Amino acid sequence: MTTRKRGNLKKTLTRVEARASQARWELVNAAERAELQATPLERKLSQLAVLMDSVEPLGWTGALKAEEAEVRERWNRLRAIMNG
Repeated sequence: MTTRKRGNLKKTLTRVEARASQARWELVNAAERAELQATPLERKLSQLAVLMDSVEPLGWTGALKAEEAEVRERWNRLRAIMNG
């Protein structure tokens, strides 16, 4: 059993409630997968462009540059392994 908080009160989640919650989330995840599979590539690319345009206004530039260096290093290690 897990515990849920409601305000300052705690209510124990029963096994039945937990299974029902899990079943609902499985339905949500299945619907999301179906929606993503049905989304046209043009729409996905448009959404990606919007996200990329959001980097600077959201202040993510520095964090992404740090991650970019890490990703480049990983690729370099993989390349070195593959090239022997």
